[in-house]
Amino acid sequence: MALNYFIPTVWSETLYRELDREYVAVKNCSRDFEGDIKNVGDTVKIVGVSPITVFDYTKNTNMHAPYELSDTEKTLTINKAKAFNFAIDDIDKAQATPKLMKEAMHQAANALANEADKYVFSLYSAIPAANSMNYASLTSDGVIDMLLAVRQKLLEQDVPGNEEIILEVPPAVASLIIKSKIVNGTDNSGELDRGCIGTFLGFKIYVSNNVANTTSNDVVTHKCFARTKRAITFAQQLNEIEAYRPELRFADAVKGLHLYGAKLVYPKEIVLLNISVGA
Repeated sequence: MALNYFIPTVWSETLYRELDREYVAVKNCSRDFEGDIKNVGDTVKIVGVSPITVFDYTKNTNMHAPYELSDTEKTLTINKAKAFNFAIDDIDKAQATPKLMKEAMHQAANALANEADKYVFSLYSAIPAANSMNYASLTSDGVIDMLLAVRQKLLEQDVPGNEEIILEVPPAVASLIIKSKIVNGTDNSGELDRGCIGTFLGFKIYVSNNVANTTSNDVVTHKCFARTKRAITFAQQLNEIEAYRPELRFADAVKGLHLYGAKLVYPKEIVLLNISVGA
């Protein structure tokens, strides 16, 4: 990569594509409200409407005046800023510039995506206690009953039965699900590459090392999510990508800034599964 040929917009698009490939938690969020984010502290307005009232209709009778819809507004604050800064030595550059830059961007995207996913999973503390379900010492024999209970919970909270539910679990819980032999595999290699291990009962199951957990008395409790894609909203911006020559190095360097935020918007459309794995 010659510094003279560095085009920020091209590398921004490259990094965006790489980020989307690496995301798990973020991929399963609503991204409908991403806008012009410039700084930490910027806000994104998430607008909805009040419920529609249905009434009995009588033939040849005038209807009452229409109900006036009121909008609802929630604010998502951009409160996370993560940066990267790497250099490619001129000697290395002369040997394999394209490969080095491609790999460096891939590694940067992987690191940024991990941090963003961890942040989304940290929102478990915002989920109402009424939507928290506890499964201590879960084994493969208990997986089906757990998923049936989660599906029932979401149905009782008016999540449509045909709505795809995303289930996000760490590798230890994913192993139990696989052992239960309930997962319908996917022929889509792209889905497998992005952490999806299959489907069951309307759940699309993802595995991620970034699922949050807590430890008490040597027992690890995994904070797994079962949610619709609109339950959590995520907004991001790659605010700066710059190339420069470090003063004390014979090298080309690139630095970037990733701004983002996330918010639980539809708390009735997410269930927190507190799972510890049994022997």
